[in-house]
Amino acid sequence: MSIHAPLIIDIAGTTLTAVDRRRLAHPLVAGLILFGRNWQSRAQLGDLCADIKSIRPDLLIAVDHEGGRVQRFRTDGFTHLPPMRALGQLWTEDDKGQPGSGVLKACEAATSAGFVLASELRACGVDFSFTPVLDLDHGQSSVIGDRAFGRDPRAVSLLARSLMQGLLQAGMGNCGKHFPGHGAVKADSHVAQPVDKRSLKAILSDDALPYRHLGSVLTAVMPAHVIYSKVDDRPAGFSSRWLQGILREQLGFQGAVCTDDLSMVAARQMHGRTLSYTEAVLTALQAGCDLALLCNRSTDNGGAELDQVLDQLAQAQVKSHGQPNEASEERRLNLLPRTPARPWDELVRSTDYMQALERLP
Repeated sequence: MSIHAPLIIDIAGTTLTAVDRRRLAHPLVAGLILFGRNWQSRAQLGDLCADIKSIRPDLLIAVDHEGGRVQRFRTDGFTHLPPMRALGQLWTEDDKGQPGSGVLKACEAATSAGFVLASELRACGVDFSFTPVLDLDHGQSSVIGDRAFGRDPRAVSLLARSLMQGLLQAGMGNCGKHFPGHGAVKADSHVAQPVDKRSLKAILSDDALPYRHLGSVLTAVMPAHVIYSKVDDRPAGFSSRWLQGILREQLGFQGAVCTDDLSMVAARQMHGRTLSYTEAVLTALQAGCDLALLCNRSTDNGGAELDQVLDQLAQAQVKSHGQPNEASEERRLNLLPRTPARPWDELVRSTDYMQALERLP
């Protein structure tokens, strides 16, 4: 029987413990997400990633590395990338007598940002970053804020496409987030349950437009921990209507769907109660997610909750509540890089890298 590995987990430190190795070898673990606590230096990060791959080469090593305030690695040579709003601001800054020149500069800078971001991560052994943010900046959401390119879905789509081109040039996929849009709600889904009361028509004609425009080039999509109450009473990541009916069938998306962090307060709220971690993972998979992200559990009580989730997921699969999904496994594997990464010393001396740095705002 084929196995689909759906769970992305974390580790507590800068090196792997015996317990980490046991968890990463588990057939239901898809990969892991790195945080600032897992970072000391480029050499240490490279050794850690190599150690992870020695356990299972198919493990996806991922990170939230967008630029601005969401960038896990900032020292020892890593470029401080601008927030995406800085690229959106370039869009409007035309040179005198040259209408449209700002658009060209902004797109070129976005491609450069994507290339620098991905090539630096890949030189240290990281496979994938959960970027770009496709949310529109309605001026409502403090958790999104300057992480968004801007308010206009057309500008956001083109800047995101340019950034994704840069990622691709360095051999990295992409993840559009947070579907269908997190920018119009005030509540921070890390600590509360946001509710967006707009109609489906209003959302599809505005916040969700980047997903329509970029459907053919998006590698992955991350749904929002937001309830769109006129569409479904479940958060988007638990909603088969959003994920299968709208994202896949209506918008034609074919890539991987990965939950946002299921350890967030809002992530496990459904129908007035808080789901267990295992219930949340299974509900997300049944709704149409391919991958489930469970962050910061390794640092709590030695990661006992992670072990419980893995045991319960295995039991659910045996009982056929979680049937292995070959299409989901193929989408997971498609997130892995297809080309070898350039070593750091070779990268930083290369002409394309140096030119990309010069184009950053």
